Amino acid sequence: MTGTGDTTLRLLFPQWQGGNNPPYVFGAQLLSWLAPEATGPVEQVSVTPPDGTPLTAENGIVGRAALLAQLADARRLIDKHRPDRLVVLGGDCLVDLAPFAYLNERYDGDLAVLWVDTHPDVITPREYENAHAMVMGNLLGEGEADFVAAVKRPIKPQNVMFAGRQDTLEALPAVRAMETAFFQRLNLRSVGPADLAETSEPVLEWLKSIGARHLAIHFDLDILDPTLFRSLLFANPDPASPALDGIPRGRMTMDQIVRLFADASKAVDVVGLGITEHLPWDSLALRTMLAQLPLLGSPSR
Repeated sequence: MTGTGDTTLRLLFPQWQGGNNPPYVFGAQLLSWLAPEATGPVEQVSVTPPDGTPLTAENGIVGRAALLAQLADARRLIDKHRPDRLVVLGGDCLVDLAPFAYLNERYDGDLAVLWVDTHPDVITPREYENAHAMVMGNLLGEGEADFVAAVKRPIKPQNVMFAGRQDTLEALPAVRAMETAFFQRLNLRSVGPADLAETSEPVLEWLKSIGARHLAIHFDLDILDPTLFRSLLFANPDPASPALDGIPRGRMTMDQIVRLFADASKAVDVVGLGITEHLPWDSLALRTMLAQLPLLGSPSR
């Protein structure tokens, strides 16, 4: 629904520190390569590359200094273009903080946000130290002060819908309790994957109820069922990978996502799209193998 003269900025943001997961760098790069060619300006946020040094928590947040520097660079690039629309290819979920904050300013607080994610990303450093799980809370004006400071105009709670979200499991009681209280206090709307399996009506009804005119969509790939799409954190084939007990897995399909986004774009002007948390395990393994083959890389023997 891009109008004549509109500017769409594509932002490549291979941030990995928010989830403390270096493979997000390659995931973002591959996502950018796979995406259709951009029709407007393209910028890449300067991200400190992983060098094998473990990240540590700084004032309760892992990789805090790098994340804040990258957040500032993302905003610098956005302000350079002052676009009408934004596409963000990440990287961990925190990459949508500066872009969505900008869009809410650009549209005078009249931005609706569809958060398509198995997890709500509203927790604080008290419950968890990885900032990729805090971004939606920051956009609502809550959470760690330095990250909230990047949001000059917080998103209105009634302008947020969580689509495909599932409750955190009882194995993580502190997180579950915090999220439940947060949703109740702000009266946030949420619809689960089963209610979106055959219809987009819950989202369309919400858009109509708030009179939405401009919509930004956060699309965390972990909303997809990991038995059908394997390039996700939860599909890590390494048997030694960290346990993720208590964290629900996605249950939606690509067809359902395409239908949901198409229906939403017919109802309201989509001005933002962020795609995050792409972890192409097979491609990463293949790249490692190719680097050890004769005539290609440095064989081990």
